[in-house]
Amino acid sequence: MTMKLWTYRRPFQYQGKNYEVKYSFSLKTYTSQLFCDGTLVDKCTYSFEDDFKVITHKIQSGDQANYQTTGITVSVGYFSWFNVGIEVRDGSKLVYQSHPDKNIHYATEKLNKLGVYSNSPAAKNNREIQSEKWKKNKHSIIADIALGAVFFVVAKMTGDLTIAAFTGVVLGLLLVVIQRFVKVDLLGGFAVFGTIMLLISAIFSITFQSEYLVQLKGTFMGAISATVLILDGVFNKGSYFGSRFERYLSSPIQHRYFVLGLALIGLCMAGINFSVATQLTEEQWLTYDTFLEPFVYFSMFMILVWRAGKKANLKH
Repeated sequence: MTMKLWTYRRPFQYQGKNYEVKYSFSLKTYTSQLFCDGTLVDKCTYSFEDDFKVITHKIQSGDQANYQTTGITVSVGYFSWFNVGIEVRDGSKLVYQSHPDKNIHYATEKLNKLGVYSNSPAAKNNREIQSEKWKKNKHSIIADIALGAVFFVVAKMTGDLTIAAFTGVVLGLLLVVIQRFVKVDLLGGFAVFGTIMLLISAIFSITFQSEYLVQLKGTFMGAISATVLILDGVFNKGSYFGSRFERYLSSPIQHRYFVLGLALIGLCMAGINFSVATQLTEEQWLTYDTFLEPFVYFSMFMILVWRAGKKANLKH
């Protein structure tokens, strides 16, 4: 059974009947269900790997033995990256909108412009590559996210960052032990590196009796990783780290440009973390570290991948 991550509900009335659209999605599929007076009348499920489109339901009338399709349709689609709307039409006439003046084709149009769901052989091959990479790396990504979540929860429950850091260290070491007995890759992401940085932060906090040093783990991590990346980018043309990161991407990148850009991102994240740790409260820092920092880093990382990819294409 597929676990639903979220469900949108869009009720409406038409011709004296109560309708409701339930749109849900999991990691792999998205589903739209149309109900009439509590009875399911149409259901559509699609895979994200194959296509992503606005779903259209056709409203049927009649009794259970003799349903007939009417000219009434219900279209369901994203009018932003995070919200779903519906449009009800009787033939070509628009009779209802859940979100007036919003374009429910917004997300599909954006993705089509980016070529994400193009039906060309190259696009299909790219989707297959992305799918295989996700299958290979999803366990290590989940491990990274789980360690970060545990750090946040323990810190919230105990109010002690040192305890939270050592809890993360113990779980990180436990992953290393578990890895010896399972075939899936649990350590391919940044779990090990994150565990090491938590250990350094925890030792510093105990030695100097300061939870403040645990808050600076992001600053330590950014500065250390940036130093290593700069050395590889300047003296090795980025061939060591660049080639390894390229394995996780669907297109080639210019190694030196990418590695030096990644070092710059590391320095930026170190500076931001230092500012948050010194200027805001411990609880505010914890919220930033768990929820905002990954988003900021990911945004800069995706821009870097795009730019490094363009550099590689120009080179060829």
